[in-house]
Amino acid sequence: MCKSSYRLYVSQTKPAMVKPIWHNQSFFLLSTCALIFISLLPLTTQQTPETAETSITRFQQYLRIKTAHPNPDYSTAVSFLNVLAKSIPNLITKTLYLTTPQKPLLLVTFLGSNPNLPSILFNSHLDSVPAEPSKWVHPPFSAIKTDDGKIFARGAQDDKCIAIQYLEALRNIIKRDPEFKPIRTLHICYVPDEEIGGFDGMQKFVESKEFKEMNVGFFLDEGQASINNKYRVFYADRSPWNLVIKAVGKPGHGSKMFDDTAMENLMKSIEVVSRFRENQFDLVKTGVLANSEVVSANPVYLKAGTPSKNGNFVMNMQPSEAEVGYDVRLPPTVDPDLLKKRIAEEWAPKTRNMSYHIVEKGPLRDYMGRPLMTATNDSNPWWNVFKDAVEACGGELEKPEILSSTTDARYMRQLGIPTFGFSPMKNTQILLHDHNEYLEDNVFLEGIKVYESIIKSLSSFEG
Repeated sequence: MCKSSYRLYVSQTKPAMVKPIWHNQSFFLLSTCALIFISLLPLTTQQTPETAETSITRFQQYLRIKTAHPNPDYSTAVSFLNVLAKSIPNLITKTLYLTTPQKPLLLVTFLGSNPNLPSILFNSHLDSVPAEPSKWVHPPFSAIKTDDGKIFARGAQDDKCIAIQYLEALRNIIKRDPEFKPIRTLHICYVPDEEIGGFDGMQKFVESKEFKEMNVGFFLDEGQASINNKYRVFYADRSPWNLVIKAVGKPGHGSKMFDDTAMENLMKSIEVVSRFRENQFDLVKTGVLANSEVVSANPVYLKAGTPSKNGNFVMNMQPSEAEVGYDVRLPPTVDPDLLKKRIAEEWAPKTRNMSYHIVEKGPLRDYMGRPLMTATNDSNPWWNVFKDAVEACGGELEKPEILSSTTDARYMRQLGIPTFGFSPMKNTQILLHDHNEYLEDNVFLEGIKVYESIIKSLSSFEG
């Protein structure tokens, strides 16, 4: 038992909807640093109410830093996490600037006893998607904790929770055993821009000298909440394509009926794509495949018409051009070349004066041409280590899944590095990117215990 301990108290009352005190980021950073150092003085080795409350307080403080696009405050977030990491014995921090000073990347390292073994890398992204304050029951960057333990904030689930849980797990491990030293070196990276593709974040990081020197052998990234009592784990992501289909044709008077107009050609294309989408969705509705195992092609915009001076459109003129945009997601089990062939022959055939353009937002195959998937069987020794670690702390895993969206994990799988997506949130409504995103305090605290088990198991694995 240490001689002294300190506790940060958080009001449990429901405050009025006012602008959070932390809106002044300079004041926030200075006061937060002071509070962190006070609250991080030695505590007992057990998860007492005091230590639990302090962990939650640090989570709330991080949530109050506004890192939502389009203007994420990365500098304040990295400064906060840097102070937090340095308060834990044996952790080394380094801030990298791989693109601009406005997009820092924080690297936290716990050196292992055998530097010859490949290292472990945990990841959390700094940014979050925007929020519409008027549609939230509490301000989205206030991190208000309600009487029933719900912490409301943008990023509570996606994914500022794991950012703090990694560090709190390490803090608890070292408190319990000050002499603890992992066999493998453990890294945590906090990267920018995941929500907008990771091109100035993880993509630049894996190309850097610093990353190559880390010799990463296993990567753990974010996952999603589970609505039942089992944790979800993801072995692959779907890959995003931005598909634009364009039709051209002769313009004509609005009263005239003739073949091969731009609008007619585009409507035929939309009907073909809609039938494909319906067939894929039927596989999900009937339970044949999961949502993440089919190709989704969702229309996101339509553009046509001849603009008029008043901001409307000329109603008696048929346009010569029309286009539609789709968000297409491909599971790694799908051959992208076959889908491109379908697009060229059925969705946008040249015979109907159609053209198309695809922006592939991320890799589809690894460096050996294999689908971006990580094995979840005995062929991958990391799978059993990870699974056993979750079960050792009383957890249970769902059947491994393909994530329906896309994360930074794809950059690691492209390099052939075994990679799982995992966020320890069970019995939790899935609210990432939604209004009123929240995480319950007991779920957050239980996740810390899960990471303690995972960190000890992965970093001690010598296979």
